[in-house]
Amino acid sequence: MPKLNQIVPAELLEKADKILFVAHLALGDFTYMQACFKAFAEAYPHIKIHLWVDEVRRTYDFRQWKHLKNYVVFDWLQTCPMFDKLYTKTYSPFVLRESIREAQKEDYPVVVSFGLARRPMYAQMVRKISRKGFAVAMTKRVRFYDFRKHLIYGALDGTIPVYSHDKTLHVSDVYANWFTSLFGIQVPHEKRIPTMDVPQQWKDGAVRQLQEWGIAAKAGRTRALVFLNAFAKPPERSWPVSNVTELVRRMQADPKWADADFVINTMPELWDSTQRDVQTAGVPRVRLFSAHDHFFQLPAMLEQSDLIITVETSIMHLANAVRVPVVAMMRQINPEWAPIDAANTNIVYTPEKDDWINKISVDTVMEFLQMPMGSAPRFTPGQLARMAG
Repeated sequence: MPKLNQIVPAELLEKADKILFVAHLALGDFTYMQACFKAFAEAYPHIKIHLWVDEVRRTYDFRQWKHLKNYVVFDWLQTCPMFDKLYTKTYSPFVLRESIREAQKEDYPVVVSFGLARRPMYAQMVRKISRKGFAVAMTKRVRFYDFRKHLIYGALDGTIPVYSHDKTLHVSDVYANWFTSLFGIQVPHEKRIPTMDVPQQWKDGAVRQLQEWGIAAKAGRTRALVFLNAFAKPPERSWPVSNVTELVRRMQADPKWADADFVINTMPELWDSTQRDVQTAGVPRVRLFSAHDHFFQLPAMLEQSDLIITVETSIMHLANAVRVPVVAMMRQINPEWAPIDAANTNIVYTPEKDDWINKISVDTVMEFLQMPMGSAPRFTPGQLARMAG
């Protein structure tokens, strides 16, 4: 139940009819933050939840607007019943002004920003949206002579410190702690494992795609289906396609995976080059996949898979959400983003802290594929050292 020292007063929440959350949500963020929004909705069922998804790539360049308008997380958010209203038009300074005016008309009693980047800008935004309401934003320690930031943060009614002193916290713990500090609500650990209800039309679409490939649906399958993703938005966080095809070749030589089918995920803009590389490698029983039309094409195909092998992207979190075992290749610098479902996850960390994903060898991945799911170490050497200290 609400605590006396929560940031947003309990008496205000009892009277409030709506709240606005402002966040620059990526898929991974929402995968874990959804449990917090659900907990808030259960604790305060009389409060309508409005969500502002801010576009950090906001630009005057009209050539980028079409792409930014169709941010994939919007597809997922629109299926979530806990949100009564979504603000999704923030991709240019022009539509941003329109959205701010629209939000101001709502006269929100409470506005909370989870904007970690450009904190002063978000602090100003929530105060601008709600002149009279209770405004809260993320803050960091400000130097005594930085009068501008002191003025900006001083106009807030409450603040959320950015950093935690516990460096072993998972990102889901960080988000849950925010909601506890803000509203006095607890998000139990067992409820932090992400969930996803894939709409039936996309489930059916995935089955039809598999049938076109000559692969049975999961319920009637006798041969395993392995989903491979080697691509991340920053190229330096990707795994070479040559490693992917070599991994397929090695797995097909392993009795455990000898009869398996493989789906290689790629980005729409890399389809042609990936197809050439896969065809050149000449590995059999490999199909190429990309979610060209809608976000839910991806989790629907993940849900149909028996094993997912991926680099450090939202796919490793979506794998947990659809309850499919995942082998995730991760850098050591972001262990707080490890997939949360330990029983269904094996994490392959880079050899050294500053290494990129390409330093993980095919041999290493094969070693991890021999381990029982959930048996690989979840902590990096750095985390283990901090816990020991």
